[in-house]
Amino acid sequence: MSLRLARLFTATLIGLSASATVLAAGPQLVWRGDITTARGVVTDVAKAWEKAGKGKIELQPFNTASGIDAVAKGSADLAGSARPGIGAAEQSLTFTPVAWDALVMVTYPSNPVSNITLKQLHEIYMGRITNWKDLGGEDAPINLYAVASPQDGVEYSLRRLLFGRGNQPVAAPRLYVNVAKLEEGVTLDKRGLGASTLAGASSNKKVKILSIDGVAPSMSTVGSGAYPLYTELYLVTNETGPKAAEVKDFIAFVTSSAGSSLLRSHNLVPYADGASLASKDAARRASIASTVGTRANVGQPMTTPTAAPAAAPALAAAAVAKETAVAKAQVAGKGAKAAKETKASVATTAEPSQFAKVVASVTTSAHQGFKGVHAEAFTSSDNAKVGGKFAKVLADAVTVKGKPVAKPAAPVDATEKSSAVATPKVADAAPVAKPAKVAKAEAKKPAAAARTYKVAQGDTLYSIAKKNAVDVNQLRAMNGLKDNNVRLGQVLKVGAR
Repeated sequence: MSLRLARLFTATLIGLSASATVLAAGPQLVWRGDITTARGVVTDVAKAWEKAGKGKIELQPFNTASGIDAVAKGSADLAGSARPGIGAAEQSLTFTPVAWDALVMVTYPSNPVSNITLKQLHEIYMGRITNWKDLGGEDAPINLYAVASPQDGVEYSLRRLLFGRGNQPVAAPRLYVNVAKLEEGVTLDKRGLGASTLAGASSNKKVKILSIDGVAPSMSTVGSGAYPLYTELYLVTNETGPKAAEVKDFIAFVTSSAGSSLLRSHNLVPYADGASLASKDAARRASIASTVGTRANVGQPMTTPTAAPAAAPALAAAAVAKETAVAKAQVAGKGAKAAKETKASVATTAEPSQFAKVVASVTTSAHQGFKGVHAEAFTSSDNAKVGGKFAKVLADAVTVKGKPVAKPAAPVDATEKSSAVATPKVADAAPVAKPAKVAKAEAKKPAAAARTYKVAQGDTLYSIAKKNAVDVNQLRAMNGLKDNNVRLGQVLKVGAR
């Protein structure tokens, strides 16, 4: 190599090194959290942050619990969450709301159902509506999907609105580790139904987003509060962390005009633009509770902005009204007649997140935990097996590491008071005395053979009672059940032959 070429090569290397130094200027931050916040908030903003020479963001999207755990333990600088902080362990962290998103129900694109009511959604999650025909669709079972983590942001926020408590158990035997995997499941199942968010699902052409009570989720209907299932998206930080100042700069960048433009490109409403939604929250939850027939949770109001909100963009009121009117005109108006049975509750002990150490992709069975799994922990198998951590529970019960215990524990969310209602028992009427001859004759009669039913995948005590035309309280009494828990393969008495 000539001296001239050597000098040119050296100069090129020096130039590249200088450029790399400029691009790498600023701190290296680690973000870990839910897929929802990753898709809507962090991914594009992180690219813009890095392009502006402010530093590099290492993204580790997985789920809510893993992100919050990582920030608490110091292995991540900030996290994403679609729910506020819950429980004592999260009180030391700061949850900063940065955007408003819509909680949406997604199904297969060819599903003829385009709208459901809040009441119908409540009854589906309780296992009382189990067939698409009850929603105006085909005569086929509803395959309800949910995210497995009991503290998942989307599931927690949706259940808190529908039931007044975020840790309410539901009749969803098909469980996934995050909403991205849930959406994948729905794209393969013409009978599938599950919860996601507008920011994530709106770009997924393989799923169909349903309207709620005739209102389609959109930026305009979320910003105006017309769509009832809106929620905050948070960035979670530790103010005592070694990079607290740099993290604060990143959050300021997210809420800047540049960051807000990127949020809107994902159908998110920047938090300041929807500041009035926080003041409407209590009335909204009370209205939903009245509609579905449950208790409104008012123990933890939405975050109030600490800074003066920017001027909200003008909402196309006429367009929203037209969109709502057209959607409502399509509603069949026929909902399933839900059985008037006592609503139940569950208490679970707050234990360390099972997803804290999951970093890569594995399929697991329902009875296995996810702690230490180095994969994407995808679950689609039966979850009603004995010991299944996410088995369906529709009555008062307590679960500790997958096994029932006798002593009730406090709900996962310490800010939510349990709304447990005592399960009514069949009245113990005093026996009527019979003549001796009649009693003796009846004693000689052979006992009538009992009609039985074997619990199948997806069954709940309510659905079994409905299939066999028997009252759920009688079904519970016939089988000596103290609650509504059933297990796969269990044989139940459902009446006399």
